[in-house]
Amino acid sequence: MAGIVTDPVLRERLSALKASLSAGLEKVDPHHRLLGRPVKYEVTDGQTLVITFRDVPSIGEAEVLGVKRLLGERAFCSVSPQSAERLIVRFVVTLA
Repeated sequence: MAGIVTDPVLRERLSALKASLSAGLEKVDPHHRLLGRPVKYEVTDGQTLVITFRDVPSIGEAEVLGVKRLLGERAFCSVSPQSAERLIVRFVVTLA
């Protein structure tokens, strides 16, 4: 993860979010649109976690809502083109 988190409470929250996503992604992503794609975890300002999936062929509302449920009520999603055939899907989670 990029960014250094020194607060043990935030560090524990990051670990819990990553574990929840890892454990539940296969169930909420039955078409494997996110599962197995390159993923990056980045902490910004010590308060926000940005999870970026690259090379996503498509994404449906059900998958987005499923991931947001795994991450909690403070999760937001954005989708942007990476190329003509691939998307970048970002989930932003407030840690504080």
